[in-house]
Amino acid sequence: MTFLIVIIVLALVFDYINGFHDAANSIATIVSTKVLTPFQAVLWAALWNFAAFFIARYILKEFKIGNTIASSVNQDFITLEVIFSGLIAAICWNLLTWWFGIPSSSSHTLLGGFMGAALAHAGALSRHGVAVINYTKVIPTFLFIFLAPLIGMVIGFFICILIINICRRANPYRADNWFRRLQLVSSAMLSLGHGSNDAQKVMGIIGAAMIWYQKSKGHELSFKQFIDANMWVPVASFSAIALGTMSGGWKIVKTMGTRITKVTPLEGVAAETAGALTLFLSDKLGVPVSTTHTITGSIIGVGATRRLSAVRWGVTINLLWAWILTIPVSAMLAALVYFIVSLVR
Repeated sequence: MTFLIVIIVLALVFDYINGFHDAANSIATIVSTKVLTPFQAVLWAALWNFAAFFIARYILKEFKIGNTIASSVNQDFITLEVIFSGLIAAICWNLLTWWFGIPSSSSHTLLGGFMGAALAHAGALSRHGVAVINYTKVIPTFLFIFLAPLIGMVIGFFICILIINICRRANPYRADNWFRRLQLVSSAMLSLGHGSNDAQKVMGIIGAAMIWYQKSKGHELSFKQFIDANMWVPVASFSAIALGTMSGGWKIVKTMGTRITKVTPLEGVAAETAGALTLFLSDKLGVPVSTTHTITGSIIGVGATRRLSAVRWGVTINLLWAWILTIPVSAMLAALVYFIVSLVR
């Protein structure tokens, strides 16, 4: 029971880190365009991060992404040691990428850590190696590593073109003021998507741990039954990510808001709206995607409406390498942690 409590605390710590690691996703453009100060922006984002709980609970009435994470590894290969090792690996990778200002995916580091530890538990070279992963849940997540930024880029490009054509004859000064106000709406939408998508991932990890614990006591639970009986889990998860967002993440704000491409209020609205729409789509499909990948793709799409050279492709390629490496590095780190833990326990 003590080890289970440690895992729940670690999961919420990861959720908190996820908040300040990914805070830049929803506030980078609104800060870079000086619509809000950094302090005002993180408060605004945190408010909507938590508000996402009410959307998921009372409007959508389900937590599909949490269920996807909880069932990404087949239950026969889930133990508390596996979950603990995955969390430690995810926290380490998140802190490392945050320190260097790299907007990597908290979602994929969590998934990579979980799978890597489970494979280490099963023995990756044994006949069980293939059976560890629930491919019906994991393959769509892998595909969306590439699809989410691409969808965000395409939507961002077309929204920006549409807005430019609609406002072609508008007074530039008045239009700029309007788009500054609209950025409050678009950033709130993006924060809703971020909160709903990312808080549910931690719910999935806590759910996997508690469902395993109940199973060891002879009680079988589905993810929905677990959530209905433990409503404190989603409340705690959405609260932790909101608190993390309030802590900010200024290094990644700089990368997202200025280093990929310069962003105007009009472009900020287009990028945030595109990112939010992509996140809402993934929520509906129950696919955990990276809010980092999504908004980066949206910003690139918006920057490309001016000219392709407006996007700093050198920075973008470096980000792409970080995205590709996240899952395998997290998996290997989690496997290493698992072997250490298995020697100690």
